[in-house]
Amino acid sequence: MSSVHEVIPWPTFASYAASKGGVRMLTQSLALEYAHYGIRINAIGPGAINTPINKEKMQDDALRKELEEMIPMKYAAEPEAVANVAAWLASEQSTYITGQTIFIDGGMTLYPSFQGGKG
Repeated sequence: MSSVHEVIPWPTFASYAASKGGVRMLTQSLALEYAHYGIRINAIGPGAINTPINKEKMQDDALRKELEEMIPMKYAAEPEAVANVAAWLASEQSTYITGQTIFIDGGMTLYPSFQGGKG
C-alpha cells in the first residue's frame, strides 16, 4: 500500500513520504523481476480517504471543507473505493498492468495546491 505522498511532498512527515517513495521503487523493481513468471506487482496510492490517518481532518468541519476544496472531485472517499481497486487489480480484468501505482485520490495528484507541498 502506497499513498499520494509517494509523489506529493508532505512537510513535517518527510519519513512517511520517503517510505512511500520507497514503495514506488519496490513496486517497479519487483514488477520487472517477476514479470517473466506472469506475476504482476502493483501498488495502490490512496489520497483523502475517511480512515484513522485522516480522522482529525475529517471530524473538524472547517478542516474537512478546506481539504475537500483542494481535491478536484471535492470530496474524501470511503475505504470501499480503495477496496474496489484492490479487487480489480487482483482480478483477470487487470492482467496487463504491472509496476504501477493506481492513485485513488479524486485528482489530488493533479492539483497545484498539493503539488506545492502544502501540508
